Amino acid sequence: MKKTLLILILLSISGLLRPQEADTIGNAKKTYDMVDSLEVFLKQWYYYTGRDTICYLEDNDRTYFDTDLPDSVFKERIEKIATPINVAYNANVQRWIDKYVKRGHKLAPKLLGLSHQYFPMFEEKLDAYDIPLELKYLAVIESALNPKAKSPAGAVGLWQFMYKTGLNMGLEITSYVDERMDPEKSTDAACRYLKLLYTTYNDWTLALAAYNAGPGRINGAMKRSGKSTYWEIYPYLPEETRNYVPGFIAMMYMFEYYNHHNFKPEKIEFYEDIDTVMVKQQLHFAQLDSVLGIPVEETRELNPQYKLDIVPAVSQYYPLKMQRKYISKFMELEDSIYHFQDSLMFNKQKINQAIANSKYGVPSGQPAGTNAITYTVKSGDVLGSIASRYGVTVANLKSWNGLYSDRLQIGQKLKIYTKGSAPKPNTNSSGTPTSTPQKLDPAYEYYTVQQGDTPAKIAAKYNGVSANDIISLNGIDPSKLRVGQKLKIRKK
Repeated sequence: MKKTLLILILLSISGLLRPQEADTIGNAKKTYDMVDSLEVFLKQWYYYTGRDTICYLEDNDRTYFDTDLPDSVFKERIEKIATPINVAYNANVQRWIDKYVKRGHKLAPKLLGLSHQYFPMFEEKLDAYDIPLELKYLAVIESALNPKAKSPAGAVGLWQFMYKTGLNMGLEITSYVDERMDPEKSTDAACRYLKLLYTTYNDWTLALAAYNAGPGRINGAMKRSGKSTYWEIYPYLPEETRNYVPGFIAMMYMFEYYNHHNFKPEKIEFYEDIDTVMVKQQLHFAQLDSVLGIPVEETRELNPQYKLDIVPAVSQYYPLKMQRKYISKFMELEDSIYHFQDSLMFNKQKINQAIANSKYGVPSGQPAGTNAITYTVKSGDVLGSIASRYGVTVANLKSWNGLYSDRLQIGQKLKIYTKGSAPKPNTNSSGTPTSTPQKLDPAYEYYTVQQGDTPAKIAAKYNGVSANDIISLNGIDPSKLRVGQKLKIRKK
């Protein structure tokens, strides 16, 4: 025990044992609101899993919410929550209840729906470490239950670990793998970290505050105030940390009492009956798509820790999750899968470019022969939809605008460079921009990509056409098919 405490103290002083840096370092003004960040993380989750948009509940499922209640009702309910965490009620807690409950009509159903995927695993891990099961709500306010969430400060994953902290907690972080985005491994690391913090402070509210701001800031606030509880040192904490614990309590309230407000979890289809195989050689998700017909989006959703759609099993084996129905076929065709177009899939120049594309900072200049457009980000926009609308790539948008992440702000201005004359996006009857029609060559048949399509599945619809024919004719990356995309099919 003494050794553990010594390690914790040393790491706290060095600043390494910290899941995320407070966004208020050296500045009392927050850089973003927690509710705004949850909405952004939700949109990112829907985009990276291949779900193209966020569709909230139908009007008839959300016509009546019982939220117009006196504060005394919220106070009484909070005091009845059975938990070892000090869930005190005060004006700041009520302010966050107003955000998550009274004005959370769209946010709450989605978070409730996503919780069905992760909460059972969270509870099992928390129980194994003998810490309060209610700490599962911490991942909700950290990441909106998006395993690929990344904050402006660089914190990543369900539990929002910073780079150094992730390494210190034993998580692998390389150009190919980031176990901060591995739901099970990051949850285990978060449990170990929270257990250490509680061992230090013997108080769960202080442990939560330290999770947000780092032990050094909590220790400093305790020293300056001469006090030893969260609510006593509250005025001495950074602004984000003053909001963090009340926000956690409000989120706990929302999950514990959502039925009382007529909130309904949004139905979200998750993959079921999942198993794990050990990958013995380099494997690209597109190889699984082409040989076994497993959509790349499905493999990404089940294995978010692999950053470039590649399992880098060169010097060690790596786990890969897939639906059980594919396991026997994977075992049967394993060697064929590894060698399918491997010279293309593992082209070093292509991989290095993908790595470079993730490290933008200084906007690149306008390419020759292009026209400049300034686009204003609207509610619901994500980089992928904007790129598709203007016929450019997400990598282009990030490079041109010096973006480190996919996070966008409503009203943000983006530079877009297009070839030829500047396009005017088509609009539907409501004035919403739609994608630009593709010019069709009468020498070919055309197929419109549907949800779940792969080159192999499309080829099966035509006599004498192979997946390789479709890939080479259209010059496409099999892992980046888009719903609605038109593909050339050679006429026979």
